[in-house]
Amino acid sequence: MSLKVSIQHRLGDFALDVAFEAPPGVTVLFGRSGSGKTSVVNAVAGLMRPEQGLIELDGEVLQDRTSWTPPHRRRMGYVFQDTRLFPHLTVERNLAYGRKYAPKGANLPKLDTIVELLGIGALLSRRPADLSGGEKSRVAIGRALLSGPRLLLADEPLAALDDDHKSEILPYFERLRDELDVPVLYVSHSAAEVARLATTIIVLEQGHILRTGPAQEVLADPQITPLGPGAAGAMLEAKVVAHHADGLSELSAGSTRLLIPHVPCDPGQTLRVLVEAQDVMLAKTRPEGISALNVLAATIRDVRIGDGPGAMVQLDAGGNLMLARVTRRSVDALGLAPGQEIFAILKAVSVAREHLGKTRA
Repeated sequence: MSLKVSIQHRLGDFALDVAFEAPPGVTVLFGRSGSGKTSVVNAVAGLMRPEQGLIELDGEVLQDRTSWTPPHRRRMGYVFQDTRLFPHLTVERNLAYGRKYAPKGANLPKLDTIVELLGIGALLSRRPADLSGGEKSRVAIGRALLSGPRLLLADEPLAALDDDHKSEILPYFERLRDELDVPVLYVSHSAAEVARLATTIIVLEQGHILRTGPAQEVLADPQITPLGPGAAGAMLEAKVVAHHADGLSELSAGSTRLLIPHVPCDPGQTLRVLVEAQDVMLAKTRPEGISALNVLAATIRDVRIGDGPGAMVQLDAGGNLMLARVTRRSVDALGLAPGQEIFAILKAVSVAREHLGKTRA
């Protein structure tokens, strides 16, 4: 799948001007509320007609100067924040509605396959009023997939859910990414969601693109903090090595070893781990006699001084890019500079369960 987007549009005082290509996988439009994420997705879906631009999917032009394909002919599935299920229909009939817009002769996924993938077999006879928020979201995803989309659009599908229901839904999006051949354009302003799901990230700010690239590179870029420095973090891919009797799991990320609270995964499973910049401390010499269990040898790649008292330090720890949020005073006191050898300190309990996601083994 190849999605090419180049659009310009003005909404009152807001000017949207973006151009990007989305490769296979989950491409996340990431940024603050009001940065233009939903406008981009609506333009791709055909729900908004930009004043100028090109939208092309798999070589088919959906919009240019002379043509515009209406939404129902674009073969895209759309998962909204509010799910938009039909309240008078059962779950089974809501799912079947997705078939209505599938093209004749299309190779559609089987109902049983989608039901099993999303774990909604026990819900088929219920109506939306009898479902939890997480269950509604899974049904909405299933309905979109059963239309046989070439591209799945998801506009902050977890924004209306509490933390428990978000934790329930995220594994299903991980399975979509890893098990189905359906690319996803996903809107989010949550660093934790992005770290767990994204293969590619497009960072938006005030209608323009700040940065685009592979998830690991963008999340560890000290120059890009679209949600503010407090939300900065980096994503590591680590393999489960062992589970220890004291309730800790040992992970390996290249030459880096991490101890975190127990994860219910078999040894050999690969995880995505979000390490928040504010949880990383730095030391010039290897510390001893401290409670923190993770002390990582690293090299400073970059130092970004903020407008206030803070600074962001990019580290290379055994081939893994990480961020540490420190004060400008600490930068001066430690003489932090690119190329310097340093030790990064991370408490085991700093890695929260919601910051862990599975990936393809």
